[in-house]
Amino acid sequence: MRVEIWSEITCPWCGLGSHRLDRAVERFAHGDAVEVIHRSFPLSDGFPVGDVISVREATLRRYGLSGAPLEAKTRQVEAMAEQEGLSPYRVLENQVGNTQLAHELLAHATAEGKNRLAWDTVFRAYFGAARPVFGLAELLDLADEVGLDREKAQQALTEGRFQQQVREDRAEAQRLGATGAPFIVIDGKYAVAGAQTTDSLLGILRQAWDETHPTLPVAGDTAPGCGPDGCAVPADHAAHA
Repeated sequence: MRVEIWSEITCPWCGLGSHRLDRAVERFAHGDAVEVIHRSFPLSDGFPVGDVISVREATLRRYGLSGAPLEAKTRQVEAMAEQEGLSPYRVLENQVGNTQLAHELLAHATAEGKNRLAWDTVFRAYFGAARPVFGLAELLDLADEVGLDREKAQQALTEGRFQQQVREDRAEAQRLGATGAPFIVIDGKYAVAGAQTTDSLLGILRQAWDETHPTLPVAGDTAPGCGPDGCAVPADHAAHA
């Protein structure tokens, strides 16, 4: 089963949604057969490259939200994350900026076979430690942590090798109906918008699995020794076993 999740790195609901998806897969009876793929949905186009500001200032600029209403909304997400094992989870006391370059690093990591590790590392650095994830130097430090070749990563970023891939990721999500992030698609058939609860995601995984792996009907056997519950081992076979 293929599960794709589109996220923005600095979106608190995306970090929480990724965590919830991981927990749902862990609880899923067929979790070993699930491939989770992270994909990019940048939402930070409005920030000039190199312009990093506080979450407080950004929400005031973009949504006119500040003071008590801002505190209530962001602290709610932080509290949810803590209840679900993500602690610390820093939202309000963080910074935001243009994440295009970070998404290019993640696309490069995906090409190097480190999709999930890279996304987990960046989410943990940003929300867990409030580390900036916007500039080349700090992203190369993260590349080191992921186990990527630093020189190769730097070359990919400075040459813009994955700019088109990031654009295609976002376009694909929008083609599938996404208007924001997080956005999850299961086996190309089931679209799930927003940071659904772990239980909800688990239920959707089960439904998708059951529809693509139907249980075959088993006909009854009227041979001697067979009843409605199955067939007994013949006595002579049991004696010689």
